[in-house]
Amino acid sequence: MRRRWWPLPSPGSSPSWTCLRADEERNAVDRNAIGRESKAAVNEVEKGAIRRFAESLGETNPIYFEEAAARAAGYRSVVAPPTFPTTLRAGSDLREGLLLSPGKHLLQAEQTFEYARPIVAGDKLTVRSKVVEVSQRNTPSGLTDVVVIEDEGKDETGTVVYRSRQLWVVRTAPKHAPGDLHE
Repeated sequence: MRRRWWPLPSPGSSPSWTCLRADEERNAVDRNAIGRESKAAVNEVEKGAIRRFAESLGETNPIYFEEAAARAAGYRSVVAPPTFPTTLRAGSDLREGLLLSPGKHLLQAEQTFEYARPIVAGDKLTVRSKVVEVSQRNTPSGLTDVVVIEDEGKDETGTVVYRSRQLWVVRTAPKHAPGDLHE
């Protein structure tokens, strides 16, 4: 899954949560970020949100749109497409808490999902994010810092419904945005 880079707050900003400090010598993300967890947030999965998400993907399977079709297929309600958890949010965004050095940004390189069961309309999922890895990897463009964040969604009984694992690469921001004519 491709995503645009996510601009982060500048070092002088003062967000309402505690930021993690970057290692000034390497312009890296501090390894102390490992284990940092977001606040939890409850997300109610609604039929309309599933429908809009499925439409945006060009889906045509009726289990994503029609209650009767979903029930006939053995589900409690309308089913969320497999990448639907990208729309669910934790109580805080850990990417914003990674205080990067000036000129750095995050680029999402990959994302995977694991499911214990399908997500359906009516689910109330409590989502929490956690930084599980901060490392460096050799790439063709040199040593690159990598951050791995896992999201976990639990239902009202506390049972894990899904896990999402996102790999973010710390990159140097381009001097000019594509198409920018200013020097």
